[in-house]
Amino acid sequence: MPEEKLAGEGEYVVQMKGINKVYPNGVAANQNVDFFLKKGEIHALMGENGAGKSTLMKMLFGLEQPTSGEIIVNGERLNITSPAVAIEHEIGMVHQHFMLVPSLSVAENMVLGMVPKKSGIFIDKVRAIEITREYSEKYNLHVEPEARVADIPVGMKQKVEILKALVRGAKILILDEPTAVLTTQETVELFKEMKSLKEQGYTIVFISHKLNEIMEITDRLTILRGGRSMGVYNTKDVTKEQISRLMVGRDVILEIQKDKAKPSDVVLRVRDLEFTNSMNRKMLDNVSFDVRKGEILGIAGVEGNGQKELVDILFNFQRPNGGSAAVNGENILGVSQEKIREMGVSLVPEDRMIYGIASTASIEENLISDRCGAKRLNKGPVFNMGAIHSESDRLIEEFTVLCKSRRQQVGMLSGGNIQKVVVAREFSNNPALIIADQPTRGIDVGATEFIRKKLLELSRSGIAVLLISADLNEVMELSDSLIVMHNGHIAAYFEDTADLTDAEMGEYMLGLKHQSPEEIGRVCHD
Repeated sequence: MPEEKLAGEGEYVVQMKGINKVYPNGVAANQNVDFFLKKGEIHALMGENGAGKSTLMKMLFGLEQPTSGEIIVNGERLNITSPAVAIEHEIGMVHQHFMLVPSLSVAENMVLGMVPKKSGIFIDKVRAIEITREYSEKYNLHVEPEARVADIPVGMKQKVEILKALVRGAKILILDEPTAVLTTQETVELFKEMKSLKEQGYTIVFISHKLNEIMEITDRLTILRGGRSMGVYNTKDVTKEQISRLMVGRDVILEIQKDKAKPSDVVLRVRDLEFTNSMNRKMLDNVSFDVRKGEILGIAGVEGNGQKELVDILFNFQRPNGGSAAVNGENILGVSQEKIREMGVSLVPEDRMIYGIASTASIEENLISDRCGAKRLNKGPVFNMGAIHSESDRLIEEFTVLCKSRRQQVGMLSGGNIQKVVVAREFSNNPALIIADQPTRGIDVGATEFIRKKLLELSRSGIAVLLISADLNEVMELSDSLIVMHNGHIAAYFEDTADLTDAEMGEYMLGLKHQSPEEIGRVCHD
């Protein structure tokens, strides 16, 4: 049942009342939303992509302005016109995509845009290091002040972002998907730090799609659907299934049920791949594996351990320094992306907005962009528009893309629906191999459930699937076999994922454990 508002308004550090946000194109992102925060609580903000979560928090942080409604912080009615105003009123936001300068040190990032400076221009590095150490110890968020941000692990970058907000005086912290790229061990550590901040009287807004984490760490939750509030709940009073139903409007299957894979011929054969990046760091070191028909081979690892470089090389965004890769016996290294697609390779890219879609083009144009030369879609020198419309409408229906029509600009859709357009295109052109790189990152539970089911269904129909995911639950549940990458190496190979635990995986992902060459060698099926 929704929580009763028994306490007086004075107990709330934030009151967002009757918030409406209508964009110039007529899209209503928030409709009469109330959002109240108590001092010293961890409050989840939940909803599908496009439900209005980010817009609501951007208004609290001054990145967007409400069309109507009022915002009261610590009893003061505010017009939060910019992040500077938000910070002045002790509100800080840690974005899902880190806002750090990789070439600078941790300490330099910590004080960027603030004092201390020497001669009014240059950062006083000694003082910056002192400030970083002081706050690191005070909040038990241990970082390395003099390390360059480009060289530190993802978990430490997350701590730097949180410390940046605290250094600037934030008492109300908005954390947007903070565990999206963390291992189990790093998430456990983050939760300890969040609880410590809560005990010190800090208030935390926790935006996450991970229901297990919501149940573990939060006190209360607000659920948005279609821009409207579906209520405020004490976390202990609701189940994961009830939360999913409120978010999506129907029952969602939270656990993946799959038959045992029956893999056959090798489709993708990778041998001894080597790659050194422009900063002279070896990102791939003697990487070899096979992906077979009818199986999902997962690749797990903390981001930055070679997964991105592997995908880039397999789809010719990068050239390797050595090694080979073939699909059904035919080389794919250095081959045009058009030719790679002709060989039956589909790619769901990590960043859908940069590599997955042309955001200003229509849904239809995005859906047929990989097949516009097909005979069925052409009448001699001109397009067969009837066939194109028919194919687009069929894919929109089959992949349940929520849109006004095929003519709608794809960039106007929610994140989950944009991803459905990408997977509709990539899954529907009779692929022999699907490379799925972070296929459900940053999308809601409904779209996630749909895409995971489709991947499983396609693999069981005989398609080879290479799944790269930073979501530990996803990669463990979906994969039939699993590789763990660490520091450019394959650190472990598991032929069967049934008995794997999060803790065991985390040890390999963090480099605390490493299998023998003989155990790893089983990933090749020569």
